[in-house]
Amino acid sequence: MADPDPKRQLEDLDARLSALKAAQKSEKAHQEEHYSQAQVAWRMVTEMVAGLGIGFGIGYGLDYAFGTTPFLMVLFTLLGVAAGINVMLRTAKEVQATQMAAQAVRDKTGGPDGGEHEGK
Repeated sequence: MADPDPKRQLEDLDARLSALKAAQKSEKAHQEEHYSQAQVAWRMVTEMVAGLGIGFGIGYGLDYAFGTTPFLMVLFTLLGVAAGINVMLRTAKEVQATQMAAQAVRDKTGGPDGGEHEGK
């Protein structure tokens, strides 16, 4: 009769450890989500500035080479802005797809946060 009691105690201990690990994992995921949003924002800013700078540089270089002072610089700067916006939109779609996939997994598994962050 002494055998089932230690087994039950081990199962209870295992269940408590699993619950503790799940709680710690969910807190970590929330913190990483916060930082990943900031990283995505900086990525978008960097992409926009890079497109603007590259367009300006190409336009200025071509203007200098051909002697068409402001024309190509303005044209390529606008093209650089358009390219930067295009890359930003692509990044936003990628982030949205990732978040929707993560939400689908949470909904399917009944995630640890149980939707408590929906009102924020």
